[in-house]
Order: sequence, then C-alpha cells, then structure tokens
Amino acid sequence: MGTCWGSPKLPPHNSNPTTTTTTTTGNLSGGTASTSTSTSTSTLTLTSTGTSRVTSSSCSYTTSSGSGNISSVSKFSDDHYPDGQILPAANLRIFTFAELKAATRNFRLDTVLGEGGFGKVYKGWLEDKPSSKNANGTVIAVKKLNSESLQGLEEWKSEVNFLGRLSHPNLVKLLGYCLEEAELLLIYEFMQKGSLENHLFGRGSAVQPLPWDIRLKIAIGAARGLAFLHTSEKVIYRDFKASNILLDGAYNAKISDFGLAKLGPSASRSHVTTRVMGTYGYAAPEYVATGHLYVKSDVYAFGVVLVEMLTGLRALDPNRPSGQHNLTDWIKPYLHDRRKLKSIMDFRLEGKYPSKVAFRIAQLALRCLETEPKQRPSMKEVLESLERFHAANEKPMEPKSGSNHTHSRRGQQAVHHRSPLHP
Repeated sequence: MGTCWGSPKLPPHNSNPTTTTTTTTGNLSGGTASTSTSTSTSTLTLTSTGTSRVTSSSCSYTTSSGSGNISSVSKFSDDHYPDGQILPAANLRIFTFAELKAATRNFRLDTVLGEGGFGKVYKGWLEDKPSSKNANGTVIAVKKLNSESLQGLEEWKSEVNFLGRLSHPNLVKLLGYCLEEAELLLIYEFMQKGSLENHLFGRGSAVQPLPWDIRLKIAIGAARGLAFLHTSEKVIYRDFKASNILLDGAYNAKISDFGLAKLGPSASRSHVTTRVMGTYGYAAPEYVATGHLYVKSDVYAFGVVLVEMLTGLRALDPNRPSGQHNLTDWIKPYLHDRRKLKSIMDFRLEGKYPSKVAFRIAQLALRCLETEPKQRPSMKEVLESLERFHAANEKPMEPKSGSNHTHSRRGQQAVHHRSPLHP
C-alpha cells in the first residue's frame, strides 16, 4: 500500500483549532499551568498569548492513564505503509509525568542518552501488561525539554505537530507526549544503535567503525525519509545532520528531532523567510546569508552528511589546521578527482570500498553542495542515484599495505547544541 495522499494537510503552527478537548491555561514558561484531558487524538497549537491547547480529531488513542502495551499506542504501522503516510490526525498517547519519572528512574543521570540545546534525552522502561512478551518492559526514549525556554516550547509543539501525523519507516516514531504543569516531554521509540554521529566520530573500544555497505544503507534510508518529507507535505526539515540520524538494531536510518521543521513555501513562492537556526557546517549558505529557506536547503545539508560518511570527518572542527575547519570548503577540490578522493577517504574503512561507487557518491555530494539552490538535485533524484549505486553492487577493494592516511580526531564532541546557529 502506498502513501495516503488524500489526507488533510498539516496545520500551520498558528492555526486556530475548532474544537478543544484538552486545554492548558497559564504561561508554560512561567512554570504554572492547569491541565484537563479527555480521550482524543491531538494536534497542538499555540495561541498568541503563549497558552497551548490540543484540538480534537476523529482518531482515538490511549489516554493519560498510562495503561497498556506501548505497541497499542498507534494503530498505524510502518510495515503496512513502506512508502509512508500522512495520518488524518495525530495518533499519540498522553503520558503522565509520574509515569515517565518511574520509567526513567527519576531521570537518573545514568539513563541520559544525549543532550541538546533545549533538553536531555533519557532511556526509559515502561511496564507492559502481564501477557506481554517483554518481561523487562518496553524500552523508550524520553526527551525532557526546558519549559522555561520559549524555543523549547516551540520545539515541543513542532515535534507533536509534525511527527504526530507523519509516518514513515525512515522517520523515528513519536509515541506520545506529556504536558503537565511546567513539564514538557516527548516519548519516542528507542533506537538501539544510537546516532550516525557517534558511529562516525565516537571514540573508544565500544564504537565500531561502520563498513561501507552499512554506510550506503544508512545514506539511502535517510534519503528516503527526507524525500518523503519533501514530497508528501513539502516539509523543510531544517536541521539535517549526523546526530539527527538514528539507527535501529539493523542499522536502518530514521530521521529524528523535528523541533526546527517548517512547512515549505506555497506553490507561488520559492522559499520561506525565517529566523536563521540550525547547525553551522550543515546550514545552506543562502539560508545563513539571507534567512531564505528553500526545500533544497535540506539537500545541501544532506550533501554535507555524505561527505562526512566518505571522509569520517566532522562538518566543522576548529581543531583542524587553518583552512580546514569547514569540511565542505576544504574538501570540495578532492571530490572532483578520483585520486584525490582516495587520499581523504575515512581511514577506518581500511580501503574496503568500491572506488567507482565512492567517486559517484562524491560527485553526487558536489551536486548537493551547489551554491545556488536551483542547481541542486531534489531529494527524490538523490535517492534514485543512491539506489542505483547500491544496485551496482561492486566488490570492495582490498586494502593496500603501507597506507599512511590518517585523520586528526581531536576536539570531537558527541553532542551538538543549537539556536541560533552554533558550531
């Protein structure tokens, strides 16, 4: 079955709901709010006064009682919709704060999976029904946002609005949320292999280098997710980077963190104008310079990630020699020439990669990194190219002895912060 193209469009962030079944009064950033809930599916909107409310819809979901197996939260399955779908309304479970405190052992430090500019992500365990096969409970990821930050509230709202209705095998599943007094939390499926960033740049014996075929699989999966966003509802993701590509147990890539996502321009316009936010090194030059955000601004960021996957080097690293801090500015001349490309390929691949395919991917990355948005391919075209490269199925090259190619990995951190643009 294919995508449900006939579904209504995602509402803009300032849309006015018609019927309200869950309301929250008071200023969330001020730390006071009162909440009443009823059984409904929700799309969150924010009023001009800063109060939030959740509009009702025809679909139902598990209420805030917190009972039941998490697998029953959504009646929609990516397995049945491999091309993705737009849900008629958000299909999310409302969690209580007490339930999430218990799941994360009171948000203990040793359950922290990561940290961003607007909150931490914790690993949690939900108790299932006695009949459940998961004896130890269902593993989840819980993002606890800083409610005192207006941007934190905006990100929370954006995630509910977008991930609550967009369903695709290559988008991380948002299972539910908590809006209780001053607490803003989001609950996701747990991704066993963590982020692409950690696999490319992490240090220590626990971090295993990604072989070539897995890198290509991840690139294709991420491209599918981004292409779905662009073609289904013309959503501009706005913060595509290695740390936002999460991997499940089979290294299937899923795009996460929709806090900065925006609806794209109308048919009569080429771009939307917005405050510049995102991550230095990945943000497209036209967006940084003018605040003009194009659908193909995401394509630029995808090209940056392709270069990271080829080289094993960060998009931005101030610890590299002068002139090499920005990866794309420094590396572009190497992507044009097959011999030069070989000299900057990730040494952890140990030469085990098909040189022809690597060069084709380098050429594709260059197209994505074009200065003018119009000159970049669409994500649909990028995906088709990557799938052709995968079908070529060339055998990896055996490493040559005496290779002296090394990369400096000093100063690499595991966490990016953002808003406004940051290193």
